[in-house]
This record gives sequence, C-alpha cells and structure tokens, in this order.
Amino acid sequence: MTRDELLKAYNDIFVIKHPFVKHKLTSLRDKNTSTREFRMLVEELGTLIGYEATRDLETVDVEIETPLEKAMCPVLKGKKLCIVTIMRAGNGLAEGVLKLSPSARVGHVGLYRDPETKQPVEYYLKMPHSVNERTIIVVDPMLATGNSAIMAIDKMKEMGASDIRFICLFAAPEGIEAFKKAHPDVAMYIGSIDRGLDENAYIRPGVGDAGDRIYGTR
Repeated sequence: MTRDELLKAYNDIFVIKHPFVKHKLTSLRDKNTSTREFRMLVEELGTLIGYEATRDLETVDVEIETPLEKAMCPVLKGKKLCIVTIMRAGNGLAEGVLKLSPSARVGHVGLYRDPETKQPVEYYLKMPHSVNERTIIVVDPMLATGNSAIMAIDKMKEMGASDIRFICLFAAPEGIEAFKKAHPDVAMYIGSIDRGLDENAYIRPGVGDAGDRIYGTR
C-alpha cells in the first residue's frame, strides 16, 4: 500500500506535522550531523512526538491548595506510563519521552535483525510489574520491515497489555502495512513516512542506521 492508501485505510496512523518536528527530522537525515547532535535531536523528537502520543491520557480532578485558595485541578488518572524501548536505538527516543513523565517505568526489549533472514532475534527482555494495568508506549526510531516492532508488541500483549501506542521517527510503507496487519489496535505516531525499503531493507531516503548514528558505532 502507498502512504496515502495507508492513511486512508487506518484512522490511527498519525504523522506529526509540527514545523519543529519536520525541521529536526531534516537535521537527522543530514549525513554531516554529528553523533552528539544526532543523539540530542532524537531525544528532542521523543519529547515532541511523545506529547502527541499522550494527548488523550485520562485525568481526574483532585483538591489542592494554591498559595491563595483551595482548588480542584486535574492530574493523570490511574497507573503511570510504561515506556518500552526496542534496544538499542530506541533508548535515545525513550529518554525524550521520559521528559514528559520522569516517574514513568521503563521496559527494555533487546532485538537485533538477522542479516540473512532480516527477521528479529530476541536477546533481552526486562519489564516492570503490572504491565497489564499501564499505558504502554513502545519506541523505536525506525520502522523498516516492521518485524521488530511487531515482535516487541507481541511480547507486551502476552503480558496482558492492552493500551499500547507506538512511536517512531521514520517508517516505510511496507513496515506500516505489516505492523497494522499484526496489530490493528495499536495507534502509530510517526515523524515521516518515507519512500520505501531498498534491497537491504533500509528505509530510503531515511537516515542510515539510527543506532550507529546515535552511539557513533559502525
């Protein structure tokens, strides 16, 4: 499916159109952007897109006392958030989302892509308690084939999670289509839907390997 066909078929794929997001995504794409700047931009984008992904969280009014009087004011209802990072590239994005809710729990799913099969292989999984009672935000800068995100959310659902959202910076139409076929109930918050995948399953034009660019590795 094309970008437009996907957006028409699903009403819970949100492409963030804020000018700051567009500007920072362009800086990420630039091959001359330094490791330090790339890392900072990923974190900043985590905060900006995380804001959009959490705008419908429920609140409840509680009584507080201001310096002048008592007042009923809104606070978040229920359990805190759980941010789940798909390691390692997701770690930088998770730090940005954490700025919105520093008390949120953080889960880690370690996956790497087999270079031959292009399929994800799990090597680590660590989650906080009561996953089934939390709002889960899964983060990964890139959604290429979609296989890693699909596997990570499979794990969350196996643990009983039902309120799940997914954040990424760059996505290929092929990955979005696979993701929505596997998890039609999970809303997606995306910085940019790019042209597609090349023969090595890299997003084009993309940014290259996000993990390598965040951590300065090859």
